[in-house]
Amino acid sequence: PNQSLENPIGEGGMRLHDWLIATAGWRRRHGEEGGEDGPDSEVFDELVEGVGAYIMGRKMFGGGAGPWDEEWKGWWGDEPPYHTQVFVLTHQPRQPLSMLGGTTFTFVTDGIASALRQAQAAAGDQAVSIAGGASTIRQYLAAGSLDELYLHIVPIVLGAGERLLEDVGDPVLEPIKVVASPAVTHIKYRIGKRAGR
Repeated sequence: PNQSLENPIGEGGMRLHDWLIATAGWRRRHGEEGGEDGPDSEVFDELVEGVGAYIMGRKMFGGGAGPWDEEWKGWWGDEPPYHTQVFVLTHQPRQPLSMLGGTTFTFVTDGIASALRQAQAAAGDQAVSIAGGASTIRQYLAAGSLDELYLHIVPIVLGAGERLLEDVGDPVLEPIKVVASPAVTHIKYRIGKRAGR
C-alpha cells in the first residue's frame, strides 16, 4: 500500500521480495557473490532464463501518474536487473531509455496489445515476461494474453494494496508446479479458457 518515491513498492513491500534478494541467482545476475542456493534460487533462475523481453506498468517503472520527470530512470539505479528490452505501459510519451547492462526501456502509449506485439518482436524466439505490477498483470490476464502465471506467496499480511486477480474474468488456472521453502511458496499455473468461451 501507499506506493511513493520513498517506498517504490509500497509500505512494507520490500518484505515481499526478501526471499528473492537472498538468492544466489539474484546476486549472480547483479554481479555479486553469495546468496542462498536452493529452491528459491532455482525458481528465480527459471523466471529469467530464456526471457527476451519484459513488459511492465508505469507504476512499476516509476510510480505516479502525469508527465514524466525526465531525470527519473526507474527504481533500480544505473543498471536495472533486466538486461534486455523492457516495454513500459504508460499514458505519457517518453523517448526510449538505454541503461547499463543492456536494459532499454521503451515507453508504449497505445495499449497492452501494442506492447505485447513490440515485446514479441524484440524477444524473437525467446519468451516475453509480464514483470508487473498488479494492474498490468490483470489487464493481460483479462485479455486472455497469458499462457502461464507464476505466483510467489509470501507469508506476510500488508493489510492493503492492489488486488492481483480482481476483474480478470474466469480463466482456468491449472497448477503445474509447486515449490515451497520457509520464505515463500511458488505456484506456477498454466492458463486456459473455459469451454464455450
